[in-house]
Amino acid sequence: MFDNVDWLPNNFVISDAVLSLLASSAILMVVVFILRALTTRFIQRSVHSPELRGKWLVNSRNGFLLLLLLGLVMIWGEELRTLALSIVAIAVAFVVATKELILCFTGSILKSGSRSFVLGDRIQVKDLRGDVIDQSLLATTILEVGPGKHLHQRTGRRIVIPNALFVSEPVINESFTTHYDFHVFTVPFKREDNWQAAQEALLASATRHCEPYLELVRRYMSKIGNQRGLMMPSVDPRVTIQVPTAGEIHLTVRIPAKAGERNFIEQAILTEVFSENDFSRRRERDEAADSPTSAH
Repeated sequence: MFDNVDWLPNNFVISDAVLSLLASSAILMVVVFILRALTTRFIQRSVHSPELRGKWLVNSRNGFLLLLLLGLVMIWGEELRTLALSIVAIAVAFVVATKELILCFTGSILKSGSRSFVLGDRIQVKDLRGDVIDQSLLATTILEVGPGKHLHQRTGRRIVIPNALFVSEPVINESFTTHYDFHVFTVPFKREDNWQAAQEALLASATRHCEPYLELVRRYMSKIGNQRGLMMPSVDPRVTIQVPTAGEIHLTVRIPAKAGERNFIEQAILTEVFSENDFSRRRERDEAADSPTSAH
């Protein structure tokens, strides 16, 4: 029956140490089974109460099972320790090899749990900025918007962001609201330019372009504030002054805009203001020098 054992490798040899451990395990099992059988027979003959007899039988069975397990652990302790170290080493190697995949899964769980963004939102992670068009467990796909963080037109490029990036980098969501949003852009001037006139012209143009839907924005922002427990800022267009360097004046324009029309209204305001005005002080001086009054 066992004449043909081709399935065994020719060099299959069991070491003496393993044979000794197997023999010790077999002896332990035989001893435990004999002791259990003797104990069971003793309980059945000596204990007359059925409830007490059943309780002792169950306790003895569990006790001998525990004794057998402890004995096997003591016999195979060194081999189990070696096996445990091997398993730990394999686990560490697996974690190191799949670190990026694990981070991607973690980033996916993080962005889903925190509700950082949804499909259609415009986000920025590090220097990557665009509209979210797809999400998976490993990556998030966006359509790039820019170039830079101040423009709002699509470049036509698709960017696949690994979700691992969301674990270590903050996410900027530019789509806080769905229908209306605030839009901010900056217009730089030199200190000697007529930036006061530019400030008035920008504010007037921004107010004129936003006036048709300004009341709708007020009601919408008030509703959003009540729903989220926030005090929303004033929605009226405003132009503030910044001095980044000693020789420059920056006018920061903040306007309410419809979702998806931020770039359109910004370009409309800038085109109107700069096509009708020249805020250079040099031109004013030249015009004053060429006037008849100055000639006399």
